[in-house]
Amino acid sequence: MMGKESINSDKAPSAKGFPLSHAIMHNYEYVMELSGQIGLDPKTGKLVEGGVEAETKQAMNNIEGILSEVGWKFDNIIKVRIFVTEMKDYQKVNEIYAKKFTNDFPARAVLGVKELPLGAHVEIECTAAGNSRTRTS
Repeated sequence: MMGKESINSDKAPSAKGFPLSHAIMHNYEYVMELSGQIGLDPKTGKLVEGGVEAETKQAMNNIEGILSEVGWKFDNIIKVRIFVTEMKDYQKVNEIYAKKFTNDFPARAVLGVKELPLGAHVEIECTAAGNSRTRTS
């Protein structure tokens, strides 16, 4: 196996229709744990306006920026944990999240929480892995 392999089993509930894989098997040399990202604008340091959709887009942009520091992309992500303050926002978050991946989706969990820092509606943390890295700064 080179890189990562998506594992889906018919012995577990179907992941079809959801942006996730049951599991990811990988043999990468480098693994990066990304801290949870909320919808903070890196220029202003403030939570973006526009609710859960705008915050999800910004959190994903923040993740993309962190990955780019070592030359990685969303396809390097192997595990995601999403925290939402309202489970009714689950589908909105899924729609924005799914657009960032071009290959198999990573393994993922979504959890409903009482509150998040700075009054955010969504926080996304992840694990990424790769066989090479390039420092960009």
